[in-house]
Amino acid sequence: MQSLNKALIKLLAFFSFYATALALVIILLTLNFNAEAAIATSSYLEKTDYTLTNQSNGHFENQDLEGSSFAGALARAADFSGANLQGAIFTQGSFSGANFEGADLSDALMDRADFSEANLKNSNLTNVIASGSSFANAEIEGADFSEALLDRDDLKLLCRRASGTNSKSGIDTRSSLNCP
Repeated sequence: MQSLNKALIKLLAFFSFYATALALVIILLTLNFNAEAAIATSSYLEKTDYTLTNQSNGHFENQDLEGSSFAGALARAADFSGANLQGAIFTQGSFSGANFEGADLSDALMDRADFSEANLKNSNLTNVIASGSSFANAEIEGADFSEALLDRDDLKLLCRRASGTNSKSGIDTRSSLNCP
């Protein structure tokens, strides 16, 4: 009987050791995944958030603002010329009279935003979502709107003024808008 008790104690100690080791491995893996998630989101958090701020007459020329948010921001007459704004968020912002000449706005979310009288010459607007936005009297010579999501009425108005070829992509503005 004593030998059976000793054998059971050794067996329990054996399983207890491996159960503890397995639990430790699971905890370490969980911590590692949480660290990776924190690292992945830290690059987003490092971007400046201009949401609901007044950036009118601001100077953002040639800056790397990829993924930044200007949602609800006032940036009238601001200078974004040559800036990298790829994937930026402009939802419900006011950018009337702003200068985006030569800027990369590809993959930007710019729905319900005001770009009236903005300078969009030679800008890259590929894959933007701009439903409900206004481009009234915007300068669009050489702008590349390839695969952009625009309202039908905006598209008609833009096609009336479309001219030029984008200096970087070589795409004709009228072609990028699929104008008739």
